[in-house]
Amino acid sequence: MSRLSLAERPTGVPLMQACAAVGQSLLMHTYEQLFFGKKVVAQLLLSSDDFTSPIRYKNLQNALQRLLKLGVVPIVNENDSVSVRELVGAFGDNDELSGLLAKAVEADWLLMLTDVDGFYIPNGRKGPRLVRTVQRLTPEMEAVCNGRGHLGTGGMRSKLRAAKVASESGVHVAIVNGREPEAISRAMARKIGTYFPPRQKVK
Repeated sequence: MSRLSLAERPTGVPLMQACAAVGQSLLMHTYEQLFFGKKVVAQLLLSSDDFTSPIRYKNLQNALQRLLKLGVVPIVNENDSVSVRELVGAFGDNDELSGLLAKAVEADWLLMLTDVDGFYIPNGRKGPRLVRTVQRLTPEMEAVCNGRGHLGTGGMRSKLRAAKVASESGVHVAIVNGREPEAISRAMARKIGTYFPPRQKVK
């Protein structure tokens, strides 16, 4: 949006596609700078078909496994510039995509970094209470989530759904504030954020 001098998020799909196409190259340039001299990065742009078609799903798994074996960091995003179902809400958002990917690669952990400390629930006059561990996600928990970022398509509800997909596949999941110092290591040590234990036996 900034590169195209747009002050507000577009509502028309063609302009949203244009923003996505421009943003993809800017995003990869950023990652190449961050990992320069340390890691090779690769871009994978996915759509819902990559998870619903058995052949495409297997091809996705093969590509990711080979990239990881080669020591490459795969940067995965929705293919918003072509597959407009993501833009109009038929597929979801990057939260949902992260849950599906964690399942596809049989990940040990899925960490969703956001701008809040985790999943909060109402707690009367005391104000919202941070839930430190969610053993089982319920419809009532999803119901307390509302709203989304003014630039994004998701929100806490989509993060909960992604956590459900991943944790039910045997993945440890945490929703954590990405601005926290050493957020990743502290989240994996269960010192911050909201933790979702794997529902299946971890391999």
